[in-house]
Amino acid sequence: MARYRVNTRFVFSGVFEVEADSRTEARELVMKECGLVMGGSIHTTLDDEEVDWDFDIHPETEIGRITIKRN
Repeated sequence: MARYRVNTRFVFSGVFEVEADSRTEARELVMKECGLVMGGSIHTTLDDEEVDWDFDIHPETEIGRITIKRN
């Protein structure tokens, strides 16, 4: 039996709705103020009146390169 290293990415897709004056500001707000921590939940530092979101609770699993782990 061997040990393998499997590069894996979990992708959560969804939508943040934010109040902003421009597309650029909306992008910056989401990049700076919204996030997700594994084992936690989707979070934001924006006020409830400024943001809403809709995300699936199960991610897509993407498998990348698989290599054998050698000593």
